[in-house]
Amino acid sequence: MQIQDWRATAKAKVADIHSSIPKEWRLSDMDLAKAAQQRTLSGPFIEQYLTDEEKDIIRHDSIQIVGKIKSRDYTAVDVTRAYCKTAAVAQQINNCLHEIMFDFAFQTAKDLDDYYSENGSVKGPLHGLPISLKDQFHVKGYDTTMGYVGWIGTYEGSRDPAKVHKINSQLVEELLSLGAVLYCKTSLPQTLQLGETVNNIIGTTLNPVNQLLSCGGSSGGEGALQALQGGSVRIPAAFCGTYAIKPTHDRLSYRDVANTNPGQDTHASSIGAMGTSLDAIRLVMASVLSTSPWFRDPNVVKMPWNSEVESSTLARATAYGSAASLPLKIGMYWTDGVVTPHPPVQRGLRIVHALLRAMNHKVVDWNPPSHTTANNIHVAFMGADGAHDVHRQLDLSGEPLIPPLRESFKLREPMPLLEYQGKTLQGRAYNEAYSDYWNASCNDDGQVVDAILMPVAPHAAVIPGKYYHITYTESINLLDYSAAVIPVTRADKSVDIFDHDYRPLNEVDRKNWEAYDPETYDGAPVGLQIVARKWEEEKVWAIAKIIDTALKNRSEKGS
Repeated sequence: MQIQDWRATAKAKVADIHSSIPKEWRLSDMDLAKAAQQRTLSGPFIEQYLTDEEKDIIRHDSIQIVGKIKSRDYTAVDVTRAYCKTAAVAQQINNCLHEIMFDFAFQTAKDLDDYYSENGSVKGPLHGLPISLKDQFHVKGYDTTMGYVGWIGTYEGSRDPAKVHKINSQLVEELLSLGAVLYCKTSLPQTLQLGETVNNIIGTTLNPVNQLLSCGGSSGGEGALQALQGGSVRIPAAFCGTYAIKPTHDRLSYRDVANTNPGQDTHASSIGAMGTSLDAIRLVMASVLSTSPWFRDPNVVKMPWNSEVESSTLARATAYGSAASLPLKIGMYWTDGVVTPHPPVQRGLRIVHALLRAMNHKVVDWNPPSHTTANNIHVAFMGADGAHDVHRQLDLSGEPLIPPLRESFKLREPMPLLEYQGKTLQGRAYNEAYSDYWNASCNDDGQVVDAILMPVAPHAAVIPGKYYHITYTESINLLDYSAAVIPVTRADKSVDIFDHDYRPLNEVDRKNWEAYDPETYDGAPVGLQIVARKWEEEKVWAIAKIIDTALKNRSEKGS
């Protein structure tokens, strides 16, 4: 393929995406111009294009949706129509989709309705629930581009007719077997290795809550779509005001899922879940694990969803979040000492800290081994192949690296084997030191810290092009800990004042601090991450549920 051809290929793909939107759901030029002028696309703006019934459906939590389908208040087709129409409008005003699978979704929904009518029972716990997928997952009949122009119309760059549009990821098969309706695939950054969502196919996906800011990455389109439906996974969830869980690697199946440099599995990435509520995430994760994915993917750890751990953790708080028999013990990680969080993030941490203390939970400062060390080790592994995998994909079409990645993904010699092994030992030593520190947290009162509360990033969302510091998530990636993200508050220009007297700790800290503008960030969601140890998804989910419930009760009381 000639280098000048990649733009035409990308343009044709964008046109194909648009042509998949039913004509009756296409917005006028006037509507599109109006959307471009809006600061906030979520809520009332997008809902003006929906009927009352459609608005009612998308405002329901996933648990309510599957319940209403089971009680026959809705059909699967009714729900699918509402979600597809919302996604169609979202794509036109926010540029958040790579694949529109509405025909497949409607056929699936019809089949589910027929199944229910004929059998008098639902197909599975996700019967009729629309689920969107990040564009790493293969779905038969559709492209998986992962943001690469050279993957359009191929199977990860291969034109083998036995593979192109012929393979489902294992997780896709599991979701379909449970009754889910898959209706679209969402945007992500070229290479996946960016905290914003930009690629040479569709361009940029912005934050629908505040279009002056980024939606995050790498699951940015997913976060944006969920925010518009009214409702990495951690960064987009925090930036867009939704929920997420990042499990330990191999809790969910990566079989037949596209990835960058998939041969690097010393510190591998995880399949996570995002949703408009914690209950939605639990529903999907527990359902998928109920299919025993370890029998089909030998890399998946044999761990069904542990309801006993979930229940015992929830029992440590009342229905309103106050400490019960054994209070939670939470470590507060205020800053990594390299880049100080912006005022809205600092306030979010203070809100949860004060709330936990008021509810008689234990809160202690967390001063573990340097997260910078973890970041440096993890980044070294991400680039261990010298960016050869990335450049192989770029060479398929001749497309260039997007500007934010041109320096970090310059082609170079791969890391020598002995150096790689040395880094592996450094990573192991860091994990051991961190575990020792965590175990020692019982020295003061005999109780080990249950989880850490910390920033996802040093900012609430981010101004595009100004994501300077990734350590708050990279460190947890190296540790491979379980993490959940919950929305805590929103940036408020009248409260989150720029501190002109702040003295930056270093050059990166200066750049980050000067990037904070109270007016620009006003209204941006502030999400925080709750981090537990490896394989503790049930526990971190339950702790997130306790804190989220307490936050909601606080908001309802107007305190």
